[in-house]
Amino acid sequence: METHQTNELTLRDLLNIYRKRRRVVYGTVLVLGGLCAIYCAVSTRRYQATGTVQIQKESSDGLGLDSLMSDAGGASDALEANIIIQTQANILQSDTLALRTIENLRMEGTKDFQSHWSPLGWLLGLISPRGIADRPGVPLEDAPDRRRRALTVFAKNLKVKPVAGTRLIEIDYLNPDPKLAAAVVNELTQGLIDYTFQTRFNATNQASTWLTGQLAELRKQSEDLQAKVVNLERQSGVYSLGTVDSQGREQAYSGVLDQLQQETTAVSLAQQNRVLKGAIAEAAKNGDAEVLSGLSGNSMVGNVSMNNTLALIQSLRQQEATEQAAVQEAEAKYGASYPKLAELRANLAGVRRSIHDEEERIKGRAESDYAIAVQDEKNTRSQFELTKAEADKLNDKTIEYAIVRQEASESRELYEDLLKRLKEAGVLEGLKSSNITVVDPGRVPSKPKKPNVPLYMFAALGGGFFLGCLGALLVDTLDKKIGSIHEVEEMTGQTILGVTPFIDSTERSGGQTGLTALEDPQSTFAEALRAIRTAILLTGGGDRSRVILFTSSIAGEGKTLVCANLAVVLAQSNRRVLLVDTDMRRGALGLRLNLSTPSGLSELLAGQQQSPQFTSLGSSFKLDILLSGTPPPNPSELLDSKMKEWLDVWRKHYDFIVLDGPPLLPVADAQIVHPLADITLLLARSGLTERAQLQRSYHLLNDAGKHFVGVIVNGLHPHDESYYGYYGYQKYSYRYGEDGNAKSK
Repeated sequence: METHQTNELTLRDLLNIYRKRRRVVYGTVLVLGGLCAIYCAVSTRRYQATGTVQIQKESSDGLGLDSLMSDAGGASDALEANIIIQTQANILQSDTLALRTIENLRMEGTKDFQSHWSPLGWLLGLISPRGIADRPGVPLEDAPDRRRRALTVFAKNLKVKPVAGTRLIEIDYLNPDPKLAAAVVNELTQGLIDYTFQTRFNATNQASTWLTGQLAELRKQSEDLQAKVVNLERQSGVYSLGTVDSQGREQAYSGVLDQLQQETTAVSLAQQNRVLKGAIAEAAKNGDAEVLSGLSGNSMVGNVSMNNTLALIQSLRQQEATEQAAVQEAEAKYGASYPKLAELRANLAGVRRSIHDEEERIKGRAESDYAIAVQDEKNTRSQFELTKAEADKLNDKTIEYAIVRQEASESRELYEDLLKRLKEAGVLEGLKSSNITVVDPGRVPSKPKKPNVPLYMFAALGGGFFLGCLGALLVDTLDKKIGSIHEVEEMTGQTILGVTPFIDSTERSGGQTGLTALEDPQSTFAEALRAIRTAILLTGGGDRSRVILFTSSIAGEGKTLVCANLAVVLAQSNRRVLLVDTDMRRGALGLRLNLSTPSGLSELLAGQQQSPQFTSLGSSFKLDILLSGTPPPNPSELLDSKMKEWLDVWRKHYDFIVLDGPPLLPVADAQIVHPLADITLLLARSGLTERAQLQRSYHLLNDAGKHFVGVIVNGLHPHDESYYGYYGYQKYSYRYGEDGNAKSK
């Protein structure tokens, strides 16, 4: 049963493919290397001039208007700097600078800019619509077709590259003329400087013209705002003093606000007076003499009479205490019947009546003072509310006044600043300044940039080797023919019986006999056949003679050559051997051995002869040969009817009977002879036999017979990895035992 096995490619497999298909690799390398050499030889030498410019930080415009919108002197971030540098690089590659350079240097007449016939361009011109033809003698700017071609050529040779991490831009230009290449770089640099200056000059000039017309309107607006400030100042009653306080704020005076401040103070004092008078009235009402006595000498009590009364009460209290002490002392000293004690008690009662009378007077006065204080507070607060209402009305006008005054101040400052810048712009716009600095001008190069022969050749050889390896892998993948011993063993499932090397046409001729094993017994081919002979002897059979059938999948695989030489090797081992050509359709054994007989196997099987006519290679050589004879009309029937009988006869006289059979797949003759043989050797030629053919042939032989079927790989190159691994040496010219290669055995 056929088995399918998928193996991954290993490094050894790739090396084997390279060795087997190295002609594809070397051929590809040779072709690409040759094409590259031809290109380098015929291509025009082109010189590259290089210049470097620095893009400095953008300065303010002529009028300094950008400082009014942002902080002056502020550093731009990295993104902004990168955008500026990239913009300048794009300007260097613009069509405007390119056309200016082409015209100034008269490049349109040089070799690069002359039109050349192109097959592709001609073909595209046939199918693409044509535009309006350029008029003769017009400038390049007015000739669209010429302009397009010139810009294409110019852009092809120009390279502008910002240097990463810096403010530098590198300009490269290629041209067959080194001086012209340097001139182009310098012209582009100068063009960029002029373009930048002209752009800034035009912008400043336009801004000055526009600003002149706007200043008159701005001045009128400033004057109107100032008049409005004066009017609002008059209406609000707020007057500027022309001075500033310690915090830098402008000082102003307003009568209404000053009066409001005074009313606020009066309300506060009236409220305090009312609270104090209320406290005195409450104390007088409750008859708290101690409290009334304590209020004496308080500056907030009110009037002088109240203070005098309070002082009198305090004095009477002291007198009462004195009289009380005198009464108590007399009672204790003289007793209750003491006559003067009544007088003392009368004095004490008089003092107490005086205190009571004074307290009553204070009570009435306190209530009167409290009522007056309440009314006074009410009147003061009423006046305060009126003044506050008037101040609130004034506040709106004051706010409007402050806003208008601020607008007037800003308008005046803007007008004065712009007027100053406008006067300076007339001077600045005449100064030729630019933020572009030439670091390295374009200099005439000393040697051509293109073609870079070492680089191109290295790339061609490397690319050729890479493409050659891909081609070798593709060819090997698409190749259906066997190419290694490993493939054969994998398909058949058994170890091959032997391998024979590839021999050229001179060796195939074999001299006079046509047998390499006989003419050159020390050759690698003969050694390979001896190894196959040993393998055949080891298959068993004892002293019994054995019939060996040689066949192949298709014709042309070298079956007859290997079969004849193996018969010679078997005969050289002192064994009697019969070599029979059983291919009665296209027998090639006689032609290969330079032999010819009037009859052969076909006549013997057809009964036209009673005994075979053998041909011998010599009396000392135990090898008989029976050729195929005249091609009969029915070779398959003859083989099926008589071949077994003759084999039985020949077994009695020969040790080995070697049958050179026909191919297996084109005809059925080999399948008829196969069951009659003891050993069948299936020959497969490297690089000729397809895998499917070998696989089908091997299965046909295995299914048809029960004896040993061996596979021999023929025509394997000695330098092949499979051959080296099988025999242990590589060169076909190597002969074991010779002194020339004795060191490598």
